[in-house]
Amino acid sequence: MFANMLSRYWWMTLLRGVLWILFGVTIFVRPDISLASLTLLFGAFALVDGVVNVWHSFSARQDNEKWWVLLLVGLAGIGIGVVTFSNPAVTAVALVFYIAIWAIAVGVLQIVAAMWLRKEIQGEFWLALSGVVSIAFGVLLFARPGAGALAVLWIIGGYAIVFGVTLVALAFRARGFVNSVTGALKA
Repeated sequence: MFANMLSRYWWMTLLRGVLWILFGVTIFVRPDISLASLTLLFGAFALVDGVVNVWHSFSARQDNEKWWVLLLVGLAGIGIGVVTFSNPAVTAVALVFYIAIWAIAVGVLQIVAAMWLRKEIQGEFWLALSGVVSIAFGVLLFARPGAGALAVLWIIGGYAIVFGVTLVALAFRARGFVNSVTGALKA
């Protein structure tokens, strides 16, 4: 049951959301950060996020037959992290394409997961919305790859904050689902 997995590990979704928000705020507070630093920071962040998702998927595989969707999200993050670290001299345009592909893949998988959750929990809207935000961000990056370095940083920062906020909202909805189930069991 996907809802059970999401509700049991709601705190991991909250942690991911908070990390995304902090990442976005850091970009806005430090716009002088170089694209080389951003490349390494993004690579580390995608790698850690991917590992957390892979771990989360394996810990939930007994509860849910669709655990592989989260595994794919995690593997996409790990793959982008590895690709980023294997070529740290990557150009700004290549980094933009790496991020765009990753954002679109994550977005599609989150929308699919939200459709599966439709009948299991309330609040799946937030998961779908985070997927739409990811896809829109990826498409925007594909459409405007030659944007200036500062604009790219601000787009990435804005995306990270919006994506993080939607994950935090989803985490609290999932936590509420746990509380409602626990309360119903005690009654």
